[in-house]
Amino acid sequence: EAPAPPEIPEIAMPEDAQRYLFETTKGFWILDVFPKWAPIGAARFEEAVTAGVYNDAGIFRVVPGFVIQFGIPGNPEAAATWSENSIQDEAVLKPNEKGTITFAKSSRPNSRTTQLFISLGDNRKLDQMGFSPFGKVVHGMDVVENINAEYGESPRQDLAQSMGSTYLRTSFPRLDFITRVTKIADTTVK
Repeated sequence: EAPAPPEIPEIAMPEDAQRYLFETTKGFWILDVFPKWAPIGAARFEEAVTAGVYNDAGIFRVVPGFVIQFGIPGNPEAAATWSENSIQDEAVLKPNEKGTITFAKSSRPNSRTTQLFISLGDNRKLDQMGFSPFGKVVHGMDVVENINAEYGESPRQDLAQSMGSTYLRTSFPRLDFITRVTKIADTTVK
């Protein structure tokens, strides 16, 4: 049986936002998603949350002052399926500032799948590289900043893809994980 969700603080939500709760091994944070910032990215994020992509996903890359990165499904079969299901690039309408969430991508066009990063500092240099934020952490940024950084960029993404959470837990026993992501509110007017 899943643990009860944490006590969620009352935080005013903008009318054009969708709100999500990230529960992790370190604590929780709340993310507001703004579809008007990056509609394709926001739609993919909701699709991935609904499919449970981020549940039991390791936070496999932590670069203090820069980003935390996650989003490889813990199940290798799911990882294989989602890695082939990319979405189109889109314009950068909001800067990559501290607390924003953005899809990771390669240098190839239209290569965004499910991997995400949260900026730990001012990363506006990523704007001209086409990284389009679609949301921002509105509570719990202290939790984001305290994700275990001891492994840095050591976890291999190819092995996380092919072996899932088993590889991450075996090779990096103190790595932090997202345990569950749930949508907790939606005030977006369609």
